Amino acid sequence: MVEWPEAFSAEGVSRPHIAFEIKFWLNLLVSIRAGKNTQPYSTNNALMIEINSLTFAYPHTSPLFENFTLNISRGETWAILGPSGCGKTTLLYLLAGLRQPSAGEIKIDGELLTRPRPHSGLILQDYGLLPWSTVRENVDLGLRVRKFYGPDGTHTPENYLPKQNVEHWLERLGIREVAGKFPSQISGGQRQRTAIARTLALEPDLLLMDEPFSSLDALTREDLQNLTLSLCAEQNLTLVIVTHSIEEAAALGKKVLLLGGAPNQTPKVFENPNAGQAGHRSSQEYHELCNSLWEEMQTPSPQPTLNERGSTQ
Repeated sequence: MVEWPEAFSAEGVSRPHIAFEIKFWLNLLVSIRAGKNTQPYSTNNALMIEINSLTFAYPHTSPLFENFTLNISRGETWAILGPSGCGKTTLLYLLAGLRQPSAGEIKIDGELLTRPRPHSGLILQDYGLLPWSTVRENVDLGLRVRKFYGPDGTHTPENYLPKQNVEHWLERLGIREVAGKFPSQISGGQRQRTAIARTLALEPDLLLMDEPFSSLDALTREDLQNLTLSLCAEQNLTLVIVTHSIEEAAALGKKVLLLGGAPNQTPKVFENPNAGQAGHRSSQEYHELCNSLWEEMQTPSPQPTLNERGSTQ
């Protein structure tokens, strides 16, 4: 295990999130496949994510999910929406392999998920950049970690081929001009671009994002939302993004999963096929979906009866 500094600080940096991110990269190493054309795992499986009869509860609390089942197809973009405390981020951590179900199972690309997989990318709300490293060094972090472990099949894909694509992603994300600066010296939007570049340098097939744009101004937020959708289309990524914003969910998710009061048992999924297309945000369809989601969120979730609860144990 790596020993972490007891404390450190930098302007605009959240210490708990940095500590979590360091552990994520160096101990858990949630990254992605390295060779698109030499994948050792299933490529014919149309389903990227299979959640089967999932139950999850934190110790000494009621379940957030109970007998919950959901499938997500390869290449789809999903937004997870719901009130605070409903389990949005918990579900994302379950998909990342950072939490384990109390019952049921999760399969990613046809394989049972028992730990973080080296083909997934996770981007946290507060970027998780190392404050003592430059933008270029942060983007290169995952590649350096992979080089250290080599293609062991656990931390790094067995078919791993070292790549030097940091400069490409610095250019693609528009942060080459600030590559020599530290996170405290750049804007929030540039920090988020750095976090995205670091993940995409590892070429993921599944991208998990936890409220990544919530702290940005409106123009920067919309710009990065559009960029994320473009990158997912270019790289054929499956995207699952957690958000508390109805408008963001309707703009990004071609399918929107609305979570409610615990326990979540039956998924509420809203179809949104035109998400990401030009003019979608100003369309009547977009505004109708926002209104529908708003109305649903105002409706109290029905609580299961004792008999219903007992049947799911």
